[in-house]
Amino acid sequence: MGHAEHRTGRDETEDERADRMWGDLIQEVRVAQTGVQILFGFLLTVVFTPKYVTLSDTDQAIYITTVVLGASATGALIGPVSLHRVVSGRRIKPQAVAWASRLTFVGLLLLLATMTCALLLILRVATHGDHAIWLVVAVVAWYLLCWFGLPLWARHRHTSS
Repeated sequence: MGHAEHRTGRDETEDERADRMWGDLIQEVRVAQTGVQILFGFLLTVVFTPKYVTLSDTDQAIYITTVVLGASATGALIGPVSLHRVVSGRRIKPQAVAWASRLTFVGLLLLLATMTCALLLILRVATHGDHAIWLVVAVVAWYLLCWFGLPLWARHRHTSS
């Protein structure tokens, strides 16, 4: 049994493993890209609505922060595609997978921040500030549980590393 086989439990070369991991990563990125792009598209329209000028300075600042976070999340989640295109054929796929994975994780964190700010803005407007922060905290706790808590628990419970 070779070194790569022992680590992965699969009979694959380093290049085959990188190809498999790249395919898995791109499927994951597609889900996150779709979500952030739809959210970002809707965010871009808000500033052109009559309601925007009636927002308080605080709500406008939350909106601007949300748009910048959404743009940043979009960049990080599209980054792996560009990375792959630029390094394709250079025989560095294992390194490309590692960098694309990091970009994806950063993109997920930025998406979490974008959704948090968007939810805060929407709930501040919808509830006139009443209880908005507690609703946001509850939803963000749910996101953290779904996106990080359960995966980390499963990794700890079912793997040795």
